Amino acid sequence: MNSSHNPLSRRQLLQRAGGGFGMLALASLLDRAGAASLNPLAPKSPPLRARAKSVIWIFTNGGPSQVDTWDYKPELAKRDGQPLEGFDTKTGFFPASVGPLMKSPFEWRQHGKSGTWTSGLFPHLSQHVDKMTFIHSCWTKSNNHSPALFMMNTGETRMGFPCVGSWVTYGLGSVSDSLPAFVVMSDPKNRGLPKGTALNWGAGFLPSVYQGTWLRPQGEPIDNLKRLSNLTDERQRAQLDLLAKLNRASLGGSAVESELSARIESFELAYRMQTAAPEAFDVSKEPEHVKKLYGLDQPHCAHIASQCMMARRMVERGVRFVQIYSGGMDNQQSWDCHADLVGNHTGFASETDQPVAALLADLEQRGLLNDTLVVWGGEFGRLPVSQKGGKPGRDHNPHAFTVWLAGGGVKGGFHYGETDEIGHKAVVNRVGVHDLQATLLHALGLDHEKLTFKFQGLDQRLTGVEKSRVVQEIFA
Repeated sequence: MNSSHNPLSRRQLLQRAGGGFGMLALASLLDRAGAASLNPLAPKSPPLRARAKSVIWIFTNGGPSQVDTWDYKPELAKRDGQPLEGFDTKTGFFPASVGPLMKSPFEWRQHGKSGTWTSGLFPHLSQHVDKMTFIHSCWTKSNNHSPALFMMNTGETRMGFPCVGSWVTYGLGSVSDSLPAFVVMSDPKNRGLPKGTALNWGAGFLPSVYQGTWLRPQGEPIDNLKRLSNLTDERQRAQLDLLAKLNRASLGGSAVESELSARIESFELAYRMQTAAPEAFDVSKEPEHVKKLYGLDQPHCAHIASQCMMARRMVERGVRFVQIYSGGMDNQQSWDCHADLVGNHTGFASETDQPVAALLADLEQRGLLNDTLVVWGGEFGRLPVSQKGGKPGRDHNPHAFTVWLAGGGVKGGFHYGETDEIGHKAVVNRVGVHDLQATLLHALGLDHEKLTFKFQGLDQRLTGVEKSRVVQEIFA
């Protein structure tokens, strides 16, 4: 054997050995994936009945207090100022600052045909309770923001795993061929990103094409979206065609190199977005009555109003998954009310109340609410005891929090699960984070046990290996 000859690659060996039958067999196997395999974002039919086609998730970053928002606890008011006997001071994040039980400082009233009790924090959203399903018995594994954020978004308390939006776009692809399948908007009031930053919407071990597209809260929403002034459309198209030709040559005629396929598609998507994205993001062309409905004319909530309008415009144009983060990095810059519960929650509720209520009304009147699942919630809840130091606040509580959902086939004016009489722990029909994630996937027609991706020799999934369940009871 001449050592100067280059060794055969595996593909070359299959081409030459046995008259090429090995390569024919490989081609047959690859052909089963079809042409769609060359585009990782090609739309796919859900394996189950899909109640929703898209998701808009209002992520109330920092952990809103369930006993001050949606989980009415008159017993807590009766026991105001009393110590909580047997309380584990390590439940929250500041064990040395535990105070007595503290009633909600907000006024509560019943609303809608369902008679749902809501806090006075939400005068606009309280008018839509008959559209909502409230899950009062949520719980999570961590009392720390970053791990709890990762848990809620990725199903794991540690970094590096694909988030819910990435799993959804991996499982269903994209309806739109000119907009991202998964879009994330963060708090624009100079508060920064949530703890854990972009890892909350990362693709982890999935191909990078499935990661969330973050829209800059100020200035141009996406970097480098505008075409260079000296580059014509014809020249840019020619450059992309040549680049795609070279890249596909590297694929060797197969679609197994998923990351390179994803890179090819990302270039093409960016090209198409140059026209489609500015139009989708431009809320200035909305009718004046719609702008007023969302509160775009009110400085205290205009930023969330704009984002909620953009979310509606995007799902209207085929975007699959949208996340809007209310609140940023630091404690008082989010719903993290360690100090001054009243000031903290009043401020963030006033920013989100009217825009989110308008989103529900707008989706409904356009016939989009049935196909869109709206989610409201944070990474954990708050303790029913006070946190001492400064104005009264509440510490973290992983044992209980409330998430509400609307549209997407869920029941209206429905309450599922219960906390104990003071809102400390979920005790009836407890719903873990994996259960909630399995339920979101189910609404979109995906089976959380079968939506898998081979990584490190294992079939990985969003809900992990522990037993999780879909909360079927919330669906109409």
